[in-house]
Amino acid sequence: MKNLFKIIPILLISLSTLQSCNDDTDDGLPYGGTVEPATNTIVDIASGAENLSILVSALEKSDLISTLSGQGPFTVLAPSNEAFNTFLNDNGFNNLEDVPVDILTNILLNHVVGGRLASTDLTTGYATTFAISSASQASMSIFIDISNGVKFNGVSSVSAADISADNGIVHLVDAVIGLPNVVTFAVADPTFSTLVAALTRDDLTTDFVGVLSTATGTSPAPFTVFAPTNDAFGSLLSELGIAGLADIDEPTLDAVLKNHVVAGANVFDTDLTDNLTVSTLGGDITANVTGGATLTDSSGRVSDIIATNVQADNGVIHAINRVILP
Repeated sequence: MKNLFKIIPILLISLSTLQSCNDDTDDGLPYGGTVEPATNTIVDIASGAENLSILVSALEKSDLISTLSGQGPFTVLAPSNEAFNTFLNDNGFNNLEDVPVDILTNILLNHVVGGRLASTDLTTGYATTFAISSASQASMSIFIDISNGVKFNGVSSVSAADISADNGIVHLVDAVIGLPNVVTFAVADPTFSTLVAALTRDDLTTDFVGVLSTATGTSPAPFTVFAPTNDAFGSLLSELGIAGLADIDEPTLDAVLKNHVVAGANVFDTDLTDNLTVSTLGGDITANVTGGATLTDSSGRVSDIIATNVQADNGVIHAINRVILP
């Protein structure tokens, strides 16, 4: 009997311990609970970085937290707090709350590219962001330049690269990448440096930069720009037997440049057809697509469209290999 009394307390302790184990799983969660796996999403990375706190607040305001916590993969260009403060100051906002949600959302999406693009995957050229153009409702382009470090749209450089996440990769950037207009891409892309020099010649009576910076919703935007490359301008100078742009008189240069701009329309390459009359600010030209997209000017000179659909917020750019003459 004495031995029985000694055994009973031991049994009671064992049953109590067993009951405790039944009430709680080994991971400390209530019975029937599941362990949430540790994550390292893009949002987790941003939330854990002190210098990305404004970015996190912006994502919360724009309701993009769940998006960038999703499967992806995404490549995110993450502006630092200093970059955001500069952006707010430059655009007359006292703080993040002053930025309209729709604008803030689209700007943030302009920092997101589909896929996982490490620094070694980047090449000079155009990629497509998640931002939407107000001129076409299509996704906007972003110009990547790796000739000297990595720069986006000519305004934002990578300050820290290849921060790996479960659902993509993050590159820290030193400036907020605003929504580009057609001028943004012309200036950022060195392929068009001669065109920019022509558009900004100080004796021009037309303010081409001002006109082509007009936002969608305000006349004469949106625009379709047929942009001659540097080689195209080099060929023109040889064709005319002149040394440089300075040898072209102002009325002629003004008329030439206007021949490359369509106002009031965002024309994709798929909108072009054979024998299509295209009305530019300088006059009519003719598009054809059989055998490759081309433009024919009033003198019968043919320009090949060699790159298409660089989408800005106020229009689209197509690169051409020959200058269109009046």
